[in-house]
Amino acid sequence: MASWQGRVDPEPDSARWHQRILPWRAGSVPGVVLVGFACDEGVLRNKGRVGAAAGPLAIRKALASLAWHQQRPVYDAGDITCPDGDLESAQARLAVRVSEVLAEGHQPIVLGGGHEVAYGSWTGLATYMGSGGVVPRIGIVNFDAHFDLRDPANGPSSGTPFAQIAAQCTMRGWPFHYACLGISRASNTQALFARAAALGVWVREDHEIRESTLPQIATELDAFVAECDVLYLTLDIDVLPAAEAPGVSAPAAHGVSLPLLEPLLARLCKSGKLRVIDLAELNPSHDIDGRTARTAARLIHRLSLMS
Repeated sequence: MASWQGRVDPEPDSARWHQRILPWRAGSVPGVVLVGFACDEGVLRNKGRVGAAAGPLAIRKALASLAWHQQRPVYDAGDITCPDGDLESAQARLAVRVSEVLAEGHQPIVLGGGHEVAYGSWTGLATYMGSGGVVPRIGIVNFDAHFDLRDPANGPSSGTPFAQIAAQCTMRGWPFHYACLGISRASNTQALFARAAALGVWVREDHEIRESTLPQIATELDAFVAECDVLYLTLDIDVLPAAEAPGVSAPAAHGVSLPLLEPLLARLCKSGKLRVIDLAELNPSHDIDGRTARTAARLIHRLSLMS
C-alpha cells in the first residue's frame, strides 16, 4: 500500500483515491478489487520493448491523487509477479486470484503488465463461471492494435493469449466469442487476419472507428454482447495513438483516440454483464511526463465508476 500517497485537501468532501483505498482481505464488503500483474515476460518472449512489469506501480501512483467519487469500496490485492521467468506459473496464480475475487462478489480490475495478462484474467473468469456446471458464453472484448492470436506452439507470450483461450474453449466444448476493436492492418500479418476469420472474430480496424461510425459500431457491439452471458474486457493501451499513449510496448502510428473509446466502454459497462477488466502494456520506461500512466488511470477511474 506504500504507493498510495498524494495530496490532501483541507475542504470537506475532498477525498482522493489514496485516502480511501483499502487492502483487500478475504470477506471484505463487495466492491472493486485492483490486482497487479507485474510481469512482462510475455513481451520479452514476443521480442517487444520490455518495461511493462512496472506498469501496475505507475498506474497506482497516477490513480492515487485522483478525486474520489466511488459509491462502493475499492481494494488493492497487491501484485502477481514473475521474477523467475516462469510466465505460465504467474498466469496460473493470477487466475486463482481473479477467481477468488469473483467468488466474493467483487469486480476485479487487473493492472498489467504485458498482454499475457489476458490468459490469466480469462482463466480466472472461466474457473469461476465453469464451477456452476453450465457451459458459459464468455464474451471477450479487446481494444487493441493487435489480434494477439499468434501460434503458441513455441510457448506463450504477449502475442498468443487469445489463441490460447480459443484452444481452451475448444478443449472444454465452449463457444469462443472474441471481438477485437482498433486493429492495425499494418501491424498484423495476413496469416493473423486469416486466423481471426477462421475463429469468427468480430473485427473493427483502427481507421474504421470514427465519430461518424460510432452509432453503427455501437449497434454491432450490442449484438455481440447479446450473444454472451458475461463479458471480459481487456484494454491494450497501445490501441491509443502514440501521441496519447507513448509509454507502451508497441506504439501505434494511427490508433483510436480516447474520446472514441469511452462511449463504447460505457456501453459495455451498462450491459450489466461485465465481470473482469484488465489493462495491459503500459511501459513506464518509455512514457513521457507520465502521460500514458495518467491516461490509464483515467480509464480505470471511469471503468470503476461505471462497471
